[in-house]
Amino acid sequence: LRSELRGLRTKGLVKRCAGFRPSTNRSIDQQCTRAAMRAVARRITHLNDEITTHEQVLTGLVDQAAPQLVAEVGIGPITAAALYIGWSHPGRCRNEAAYARLGGVSPIPATSGQTQNRHRLNRRGDRQLNKALHQIAVTRLRCHPPTQAYKQRRAAEGKTDREIRRCLKRYIARQVWRLLEHQTPAKTT
Repeated sequence: LRSELRGLRTKGLVKRCAGFRPSTNRSIDQQCTRAAMRAVARRITHLNDEITTHEQVLTGLVDQAAPQLVAEVGIGPITAAALYIGWSHPGRCRNEAAYARLGGVSPIPATSGQTQNRHRLNRRGDRQLNKALHQIAVTRLRCHPPTQAYKQRRAAEGKTDREIRRCLKRYIARQVWRLLEHQTPAKTT
């Protein structure tokens, strides 16, 4: 069985295992193994189909509620939904600093006798919102030239990668809050 499945990529492996048929010509242990693999593969296929359906529905909802978020670099429908849910409604956060604090990206001073003007990451706040902001920051660092230039500029100033990412997440929180608070009302049909 292992040699039959060796070399297949995940998608092909799942498809092959889902197609296993019961056979009495095999030994009991092979029949049980194939039946278990078939059940798991069919469950994977079902869950993948369910994920696709939910992503389509979520994309439609985000496009309806906050299309301006998805238009930004690095923000997909899932992260846009997390940002929108964290924001909730106009006026929940009185300003961008409150939204940053809600997302756990507000800077916390961490100076000591030897280091000055240092800040550390905030471990509080909405962790799902923080995760979405982090994902956007990582995506922009990877493929957004202005963000890459920002990283190089801050690194030249002596900032560590962690500090740069903290600053970037704070900037993204500010930008997202402005997009959400100052959005145009959706037209009702």
